[in-house]
Amino acid sequence: MHQSRSTGGPSPERRALGAARRGLTAIARRLAGDRGAATAEYAVATMAAVGFAGLLVVILRGDEVRGILTDLVRNALTVG
Repeated sequence: MHQSRSTGGPSPERRALGAARRGLTAIARRLAGDRGAATAEYAVATMAAVGFAGLLVVILRGDEVRGILTDLVRNALTVG
């Protein structure tokens, strides 16, 4: 409880300590806001995978692609 004799307010050291404490508190609050970031990234990656799977379904339903895949399987199963 260091008081400055001339003004009756806190000493410069005390003011600096208070400012540092407020700064650290502000940084801690800012960092705490990133808590759900990993979950959000997983959600975005999952949605991208679902979109890619949907695109593959649309492509594979085409007659030309179906014919190519059928020929590929027939050739693979043909002996000799």
